[in-house]
Amino acid sequence: MIHVIATIETRPGGREDFLSAFHELVPDVRAEIGCVEYGPAVDLSTSIADQPAERDNVVTVIEKWESVDCLKKHLEAPHMQRYRRAVKDLVLGVSIRVLEPA
Repeated sequence: MIHVIATIETRPGGREDFLSAFHELVPDVRAEIGCVEYGPAVDLSTSIADQPAERDNVVTVIEKWESVDCLKKHLEAPHMQRYRRAVKDLVLGVSIRVLEPA
């Protein structure tokens, strides 16, 4: 199993529109072969020491896949291509970190 943390920076004021489109995508992704977990999260402001400042225009996607091959197929899936076209004007940048359990 692998873990994926995707950090998506949206244009100012665009996070809610982005999340609306993302929530429409989630059922298709969760139905993919090899998808264990897939969902968006946003920063939560707390009083916990050393927590960085809240980011109003960031969505973090937390994913688990059975393998890197499953992740690669996911990234090439037709519904992912449609989704990227749908949100391209809302997204300023994306970074993806692929991890393995240690």
